[in-house]
Amino acid sequence: MTNTLYDALIAPHAKNGGTFLDLNDGTTWSYAYFVQRVAQLAHVLRDAGVTPGDRIVVQAPKTADTIALYGAALQAGAVFLPLNTAYTQTEVQYFVQDATPSLVICDPSRLDDITLIADGVGVMTLSSTGDGTLSLAADDKPTDFETVARGPDDLAALLYTSGTTGRSKGAMLSHKNLLSNAVSLVDLWQITDQDRLIHALPIFHTHGLFVAMNTSLLAGSQVRFMPAFDVDMILAELPKSTMLMGVPTFYTRLLADDRLDVKRTEQMRLFISGSAPLLAETHTAFEAKTGHRILERYGMTETNMITSNPFDGDRIEGTVGYPLPGTEVVVTDNGAPVAPGDIGMIEVRGDNVFQGYWNMPEKTAEELRENGFFITGDLGVAADDGRISIVGRQKDLIISGGYNIYPKEIEDVVNDIDGVLESAVFGVPHADFGESVMAAIVLEDPSLTDTTIASQVEPKLARFKHPRRYIVMDALPRNTMGKVQKNVLRNDFRA
Repeated sequence: MTNTLYDALIAPHAKNGGTFLDLNDGTTWSYAYFVQRVAQLAHVLRDAGVTPGDRIVVQAPKTADTIALYGAALQAGAVFLPLNTAYTQTEVQYFVQDATPSLVICDPSRLDDITLIADGVGVMTLSSTGDGTLSLAADDKPTDFETVARGPDDLAALLYTSGTTGRSKGAMLSHKNLLSNAVSLVDLWQITDQDRLIHALPIFHTHGLFVAMNTSLLAGSQVRFMPAFDVDMILAELPKSTMLMGVPTFYTRLLADDRLDVKRTEQMRLFISGSAPLLAETHTAFEAKTGHRILERYGMTETNMITSNPFDGDRIEGTVGYPLPGTEVVVTDNGAPVAPGDIGMIEVRGDNVFQGYWNMPEKTAEELRENGFFITGDLGVAADDGRISIVGRQKDLIISGGYNIYPKEIEDVVNDIDGVLESAVFGVPHADFGESVMAAIVLEDPSLTDTTIASQVEPKLARFKHPRRYIVMDALPRNTMGKVQKNVLRNDFRA
């Protein structure tokens, strides 16, 4: 019997004595041990009543057993549903009610809260110290498990979107969706069993779980597995590693440390950034300090990775590169392709594109065309050679006085001003114009004034694009993956 993802990512390592996970406590897991631990946890899932196709909700710490649990869900034929560890009881209740799982895994500290909302559903615990009921139950289980058959189109995971514009939507991801993306990325980024990845991302998100872990498993790479981002820890690991996958915040914090230099990064071969736009200044400063040019890529929950700047070739700041092999990307206006250089909606089709939204057939029909193209909600531009640049989210588009205003165009101008660290442009309701342009800014130079900023913006942008107000903030509101939450800014400053 075959199991598409398990057979590709995990089964080949049954006799691999090489290191897979290098953990914070100084211990390591070999690939062979990982395969055995996956089997032990698969036994626990089956004993808990999990059957093929059942959903497993996981809101647990970032540990080696959490990754093994993902493997166990695959081997048992279940659907893995990771949740942000910051979600509240009320938020988790929505996911449990919507996904109707057969088992919920949580941190022991949240057991009482989760038990209250998981009425009639089994609950087990997984702790950072290994004393949760799930891990303890697995310790005595057999180290082999008869893998459940699952095909390319069977569900492997259910990932919920952030839900900034309404109810969170559960993106249904198949074995084929996840495997096709991992195969493309391993080839494109030339990942091998000689690589050592620094992993400091959360594992409840596409980036940290599917991009980082699936590619490492497929290639047989070593993973320096960290509980969270820590500047000191990452700087210590750079000389012993070859890859880092991160979000822009990782790179700005590393740049702020004088210990980051060419010598410390000479063994590294690839720095990857995603999940949020990387400022051009960060690109330039990082290359100046390390000699490395960060590779920026673009993806989303529903599609995994869509495009990437090239491994060999120009990595141009402000762009997200070219469509991955086997992935079609078009920029459209109401479904019709626009000319290169024109702004339009980014649509994508390929084996990486999800199967639809859980329990939301109407929403699926709205965003997934009958011809297989997914309407991303991102506005972008395609160059003549197919290189893609992101302009912003459609929901962030500002319409003022009948004019379409793209926030990123204004942000690029504001961010170029000496003394401005970063900015976020957004719209708020306006009685006459429909919306008014606002700019939240974080300053490097506290003496910089609104008047000075406005005077530098004025000659570079048409008047209707000028921010009507500049709001100085200590930091822009961001989610756990580093994305600026413009919905928060709109709500906070709509008056």
